[in-house]
Amino acid sequence: MKQLIIPALLALLIVGCSSTPDAPEQGGAPVEGRGAGVATVTAGGANGSNLPAILTDPKSILSKRSVYFDYDKYDVKSEYTELVTAHAKFLAGNRQFKMLVQGNTDDRGSREYNLALGQKRADSIKKMLTMLGAREEQVESVSLGEEKPKNEGANEAAWAQNRRGDMLYNGEF
Repeated sequence: MKQLIIPALLALLIVGCSSTPDAPEQGGAPVEGRGAGVATVTAGGANGSNLPAILTDPKSILSKRSVYFDYDKYDVKSEYTELVTAHAKFLAGNRQFKMLVQGNTDDRGSREYNLALGQKRADSIKKMLTMLGAREEQVESVSLGEEKPKNEGANEAAWAQNRRGDMLYNGEF
């Protein structure tokens, strides 16, 4: 009798643990929101993204997301103070938003050097954002080095476009 019960229990256990659903799912699992206070800004930018219009409207300073650097430098130039300040104020007033700052370089220099320089550029923007009111946990900085050029050319004009830090909001990265 024991010899028949054990195989029967094992067969029931295997059938009960099957991972194939009997019916197809309708719509998937619910998605959790990314923070409280979403009503602070209106969602739905002009480009169809989930970003608020103020971040995508070309007339808004917040639609500008790049800070450009001089050759071999990582200090934020004074001409970008207003831009970084506007993004810091936006982040301070909208704690549900997160930002990724990507540091970029031109293709001159070794890969290792450019990764380090790109990180210093991203970190300098992040430091400025947090000093102006954004929370540390809202802003992440990474280096892309020379891997994401804005301009593929090999002249000073192209290199100048590639020496930058890009500020991306959640939903854009």
